[in-house]
Amino acid sequence: MGYITQSAGYWFLAIFGIAMVLVTYFFARWKKWHTKDGFLVASRQVGWGIGASSIAASWIWAPALFVSVQLAYQKGLAGIFWFTAPNILALAIFAFLAPRIRKLLPEGYTLPQYIRHRLQSEKVHKIYLFPYFFYQLMAITVQLFAGGSLVSLLTGIPLTIVMPILAVIALVYTLISGLEASVITDFVQLAMIFVIGAIILPMTWAAAGGSSAISAGLNGIEGIKNIFDPGVAFSLGIVTAIGLIAGAISDQQYWQRTFAIKKNQLVKAFVVGALLFGIVPIALSTLGFLAANPALNVVLPAGVDVSMIGVQTVANLLPTWAVFAFVVMLLAGLSSTLDSGLSAASSLWVTDVKKSKTDDEAIKSAKAAMIGITIIGLAIAYAIYYIPQFGLFHLWWIFNTIAACVVVPTILSLYWSRLDARGVFWGVLVAFVVGLPLFIYGNVIDKPVWTVGASLFIIAISTIFCLAMPRKTPWKPAEQVE
Repeated sequence: MGYITQSAGYWFLAIFGIAMVLVTYFFARWKKWHTKDGFLVASRQVGWGIGASSIAASWIWAPALFVSVQLAYQKGLAGIFWFTAPNILALAIFAFLAPRIRKLLPEGYTLPQYIRHRLQSEKVHKIYLFPYFFYQLMAITVQLFAGGSLVSLLTGIPLTIVMPILAVIALVYTLISGLEASVITDFVQLAMIFVIGAIILPMTWAAAGGSSAISAGLNGIEGIKNIFDPGVAFSLGIVTAIGLIAGAISDQQYWQRTFAIKKNQLVKAFVVGALLFGIVPIALSTLGFLAANPALNVVLPAGVDVSMIGVQTVANLLPTWAVFAFVVMLLAGLSSTLDSGLSAASSLWVTDVKKSKTDDEAIKSAKAAMIGITIIGLAIAYAIYYIPQFGLFHLWWIFNTIAACVVVPTILSLYWSRLDARGVFWGVLVAFVVGLPLFIYGNVIDKPVWTVGASLFIIAISTIFCLAMPRKTPWKPAEQVE
């Protein structure tokens, strides 16, 4: 069912794409496009203000925009608490990690590059590349699928047509100047999210009946009254907290920004970025509470994923122009992560796979990588389209769990001088081979005990192997290979 005509939807996509390209052209620093540092890390001159906005915007992706509302709708205050708190913590922890890695590898580009230098092991470096590339691939896939589902729901344009349009839009402006294009458009997109949200959300609350309408749904459709409900804390809280923190630490997007932001401004950038991010899911959760209010009779069309419940709420309560503006806000959030994923994947390819030497070679390889991962991500998004029982929420959980396989070795590599490549390799391998299938199986049979147990197993086994196989002599930063 469409709330905006298809023709208006096509015009909207065209205008949105042109606007993002113009913003990139207008604000990008042309001379820096021609160097590897300029394309991959914005010449390491990003200030804390625009850096914080980029950090927040790139973390405002499909889960923050849709899963947050879904959890508020289903589990009330308990759901949004266990979603938002770990999300903020996941970014804030970089206030400690970012200065540390810049001290150990000042001219670095990627986390796997640092791991190779730190452990001097090609075997460990290669096993690290899987979760880091996979995370970017899934980030791109999820944004295309969620953004396409959003536009399709509201305009009636087939999802199979919308997804490649969104992919091309992000690809075109990111190809212009790499990370700098991503950072610049992140700032603009975050501004769009806050400005439009400040208009549309109060309108929605008023149309629904004010604070009383919101409070009537604070327990969610499952009627959970306690924000610290033990059942929610166990089934959702543990897995979500592990997944989100691991996801951020295993996401090249934030390591890329770590190497791009000025060293003396890293702490401020990540703390402010975390706080800016937190405002978004908290504000959007009110749509989930409204949807859970039975008096408003918010019902999704048949076959539409429950993560779209917030969009349906706005469509039920507001006129078409307001729904249109809300779509702009959501697409701004999705696009910010989509272009960040493209840029992060290109830095991994150039630094850790292609290992380009000259500036021209690096930029050409980076652009080729962006095109390649866009095509693969789009193909996977099409595959997900034909598996309707597999929702956005489950996909988000699974790729965060893959990220969890390397989170402990990553932190230990920054702070523990006796970390050895043997412990990292076997710990990560067992976590992949044993823990991940258990987690997926737990999702398939819908048993929280299995999913929680698998998440804890992954963290425990990777930790045990690292501690059980220590390096004989402490590592010193001077040993790293530049």
